[in-house]
Amino acid sequence: MATRMNVSCRYGTHLPALIKAMGKTTGDVLELGMGVFSTPYLHYQCMLSNRKLLSVENFPDWAGFFKKYGYENASHQILVVDEYKNAPIDKEWDLVLVDQTPDSSRIVEARRLANLAKFMVIHDSNGRYENVYHYSEIYSLFKYRTIWDKDSNHATVLSNFVDLKDFWL
Repeated sequence: MATRMNVSCRYGTHLPALIKAMGKTTGDVLELGMGVFSTPYLHYQCMLSNRKLLSVENFPDWAGFFKKYGYENASHQILVVDEYKNAPIDKEWDLVLVDQTPDSSRIVEARRLANLAKFMVIHDSNGRYENVYHYSEIYSLFKYRTIWDKDSNHATVLSNFVDLKDFWL
């Protein structure tokens, strides 16, 4: 049975950053907030490259949707939490996607993982969303930053470990 949902192509504007970061890493991946663009991409990339993916979601029905369609397997764990602050994610990650709801939890988890993520991708990082996500409060925690600004919704890549001046090459 098909599932109906409202989807905008703007929901996938973080894919260029994820694709580049996946190509530059070989280790574990953390997805904070599951989505119709990021989850299938990360799921299959991690499966093909024999990597672990942990997707953390705070909406049980949304996580259940992905579980129902076979997205949880030996390489992909889906974890439902009541609040992101309770997620057991304090370890080193090669890639972290920060794209969850509630909006206020994005900078909290970005702070928490700033020195654990080789690459961190934050979605919807346009200035017009600053009053929602407050990303400017975390930029100083990172040595390196680059922005995917070729779409109307930007994605920013952050790192304390890798100079990002040639990230898009």
